[in-house]
Amino acid sequence: MSMDCSVVIPVYFGEPTLEELINQLEQVLPTLFSNYEIILVNDGSRDASWEIISNLAKSQPYIRAFNLMRNYGQHNALLCGIRAAQYPITVTMDDDLQHPPREIGKLIDRLKEGYDVVYGTPLQEKHTVWRNLASQVTKLALQSTMGAETARHVSAFRAFYTRIRDSFANYNNSYVSIDVLLTWGASRFSAVSVRHDLRLAGQSNYTFRKLIVHAMNMITGFSIIPLQIASWAGFSFAIFGLIVLLYVVGRYLIQGGSVPGFPFLASTIAIFSGVQLFALGIIGEYLARMHFRLLDRPPYVVSEVMRTAIHESDGSI
Repeated sequence: MSMDCSVVIPVYFGEPTLEELINQLEQVLPTLFSNYEIILVNDGSRDASWEIISNLAKSQPYIRAFNLMRNYGQHNALLCGIRAAQYPITVTMDDDLQHPPREIGKLIDRLKEGYDVVYGTPLQEKHTVWRNLASQVTKLALQSTMGAETARHVSAFRAFYTRIRDSFANYNNSYVSIDVLLTWGASRFSAVSVRHDLRLAGQSNYTFRKLIVHAMNMITGFSIIPLQIASWAGFSFAIFGLIVLLYVVGRYLIQGGSVPGFPFLASTIAIFSGVQLFALGIIGEYLARMHFRLLDRPPYVVSEVMRTAIHESDGSI
């Protein structure tokens, strides 16, 4: 059975690994697909990444390249590449060779079993403790929109049917989460264990802070759970306030005196003030999302495109 595939790779400071990545893909893709393309999206890299990408696109007819005007973020760059994909299956992967191209076949085999989206879950993550912790926080945020089982296996190494992008064809927001957008058009998710190699050069551009910010953007941009938490917190402390009132009135009626002590009053006021500020902060986050949405900021802007004819290979599955 022959299949066609688009491989989408966001590039950010990929100068040390790009050529080796393409070399490995050149060895693997013809054995899996009849027709294929590699889409490289330069996400505002300040090294020689675009020069390398341009040279690769000129020398290899199956490589297409997009140069974004600035750094928009990994998921925004992925959205650009996914929208440009021309073949029925799309595979996304990082540019640092931590996702071995030889593992793509595992994702495709699982995809053919009837799933819409398949994630390549690392057998063992090759990250620092802080990076792993931040990744877990991000997955917890994803649970609110994707479901606990799916979010547990989320990875940047994915394979899915390109037609799913039709469900978010009109999405035009600067806050992007590809994994959440995929849930808009897919319901059958799966995961397969794959190798996760060490970086050949450099270090991860996803810092602990960036991952936490990404998690916050996801949970406030695609879920109302924070608002529900604020509502329940307000309701709970309203009940608590009523109990305190009943206690004060009851003590006065039974013992004939008020509740003594400034600390009791001060702590009660502090608790209620804290809950109010917490709720206002969450509402403010949602208002900020609405503000940026009204600004109609695009998720990305392409400044340059390298287009070539699609390569026809002799390989087949």
